[in-house]
Amino acid sequence: MTEGAGMLGGVEVRGRPSMPVAVLRLLRPTQWTKNGLLFLAFAFSLNLHWDLDDPETAFRLLLQAAAGAAIYIGLSGATYIINDIIDADRDRAHPTKRERPIAAGYVTPTTGGFVSAALLVVCLGGAFAMSPLMGLIAVGYVSLTIGYSALLKDVVFIDVMAVAAAYLIRVMAGAVAIDVPISPWLYVCTTLGALLIAIGKRHGEVGLMEDGASDHRDTLDHYSVPLLNQMIAVVAPSALMAYALYTFTAPNLPEQMMLTIPFMIYGVFRYLQLIRLGHITGEPERVLLQDRPMMLAVIAWMAAVVVILIVFPRPG
Repeated sequence: MTEGAGMLGGVEVRGRPSMPVAVLRLLRPTQWTKNGLLFLAFAFSLNLHWDLDDPETAFRLLLQAAAGAAIYIGLSGATYIINDIIDADRDRAHPTKRERPIAAGYVTPTTGGFVSAALLVVCLGGAFAMSPLMGLIAVGYVSLTIGYSALLKDVVFIDVMAVAAAYLIRVMAGAVAIDVPISPWLYVCTTLGALLIAIGKRHGEVGLMEDGASDHRDTLDHYSVPLLNQMIAVVAPSALMAYALYTFTAPNLPEQMMLTIPFMIYGVFRYLQLIRLGHITGEPERVLLQDRPMMLAVIAWMAAVVVILIVFPRPG
C-alpha cells in the first residue's frame, strides 16, 4: 500500500501522504544506494591499511566511512530538494516525476527550502568536523549538484559528465573519510560506470517523453535514441575493459580479483537489457532495489570481492 493510502470496500484508495512521509520522499531514499560508494575505499584497503587481526582499527575506519555516508545522504537529500524546487513546473509535465512531493503539491517550496537549508548546515558542519579536506570536498559536491540543477543539466553532454562527477566525488570522500589513498583505476572505473548509468537514464527519458521530450528538459531535444545508443556502445565496453585492467594490474589487489570480472560483465549486460526494454527512466537507482537479477549480480560481486580480499594476501 502506498503512503497515505487507505482501504475502502476492499479497494485501495490513494490519498495525500502525511507531511513526514512527504518530506522523507523529498530525500529520495531509493537513491541512497549511491552513497554506498563511500565504503569502496574501506573495502579495497583491507589488508593494506587495516586487517581482521586488528578489529579495533577496522571498526574505527568502518564508523568513519559510515559517518561519511550519512553526511552524503543528508547532502544529497538537501540538493534533491533544491532540484525539485527549481524543476517543479517541468516535473509536472513528466509522467513519473510529477509525483514528487513539491511538484504534486504535498510539500510547499518554503518548507522544502527550510529542510534543505537545515540539512546543508548540519551535514557541511559534520564534514568539516571530520577534516578540512572532507569539508571542502563536500562543498564541491554541493556546488556541483546545485550547478547541475540550475544550469548544467541543460547543457548537452556536460549533463551526463556532471552526474558521473558526483559519483566520483563520493568515492573520493570515502577515501578521505578514512584517510587512505586508493588506486586511480578505481576512480576510472567509477567514472565510466557512472557515465553508463547517466546515459542509460537519458535514453529512458528520451524514449519516455518521445516527441514531447523538449517540453520537460531542453537538453533532451539534443539527444536521440541512436546517438545515445552510440554513446552506450563506447562507454559500456570501456567500463568493462577498465575494470578488467584494474583487477589485473592494480598493485594493491591480489590476482584472484580477476574472478569478479564475470559478475561485472553480467551486471553491465543486464543494465543494457533494461535500457533496451525501456525500464530505465527517471531513477535508475531503483534497478538495484527492484530488479532481482541486477540485485543478485551486485550482491554476488560484493561477496566475491570481500571473500577474495580476506582469503588471499596482497601481492608483494
